[in-house]
Formats: sequence, C-alpha cells, structure tokens
Amino acid sequence: MNGDVQKLIDRFGLEPHPEGGHYRETYRSRTRIHSSDGRAFDACTAIYYLLHAGAWSAWHRIEADEIWHFYSGVPVNIYVLDNQQGLITHKLGDSLQTADTSYQVVIPGRSWFAAELSHPEGYALVGCTVAPGFEFSLFELANTEELARQHPEHKQLIQRLG
Repeated sequence: MNGDVQKLIDRFGLEPHPEGGHYRETYRSRTRIHSSDGRAFDACTAIYYLLHAGAWSAWHRIEADEIWHFYSGVPVNIYVLDNQQGLITHKLGDSLQTADTSYQVVIPGRSWFAAELSHPEGYALVGCTVAPGFEFSLFELANTEELARQHPEHKQLIQRLG
C-alpha cells in the first residue's frame, strides 16, 4: 500500500466502506429537519472518502443530494445515470493541475452513480457532504444486472463498477 494512503487511513481513522474505498464520518448536524411525509433527518452530514489501489465506488443511490469535494491525489471520474440525459461523467480533481476537472460535483438525490480513479494506480482523498443527512437505511447498492437492462448502452461500465 502506498505510504501516503496508509498515512491518510491512520490520520483520519478511515474504515472500509460497503461501496468500496475507505471513509469516516466527520460531521453530523444536530439540527433535525422533517420531510413532507413526516420523516426526520439530520440536516447535513459529511465524510472523508478515500479511493486507492484501483478501488471504486460501486453503483448506488441515496435519497438526498450529495456534493463531492476534492482534497488530494488523482482526479476521480464520477458517472451518473440520468434517465433524460443518459450517462453523465463528472471529473472531480484539482482544477489548477487538470483543466477539465472541478473541485466540487453535485449528484442529485435518487440518481444511480459510481466513481473510479482516473489513474487506477493512484489515490484520491475526497469529501462527501449530504443534505438532508446521509442514512445507511436509505443507501441502496445497485443490482447491476437490472441496471444494465435499464441502460444497455452502458452495460460494460455498469458491470465493471458493480
């Protein structure tokens, strides 16, 4: 394992994430909000998220909007399946070093998405902020066979990051 990666895991107390990579929650709002159907949520949550050694974030979706923030490492390709626009590829990275990247990317709630390193041998430390706050009970990993049936033109990518 890359020495910088181990330092990041140790320094931030990162643990394996079910979708791939490592993470640690760094913030959970004390403010509660209520949805129109009466469910209560923390207003906002944030995590550190680390991808390395060819790991990827498998296809999944959550209820709320998610903002990814770039901190260090190589760019990250974030793929979103949109029923109207098809496959959208966002490039998260250091915009001063790589012209076609952004420091922040917003993933709309209920969207299927996955992510991978632009250079599999590298690593990327990013942050993810979710509002209303993230709840594992509302986290859904994709059935990649079903997702590929719904988006056959992207079958290879869906299966590769499943």
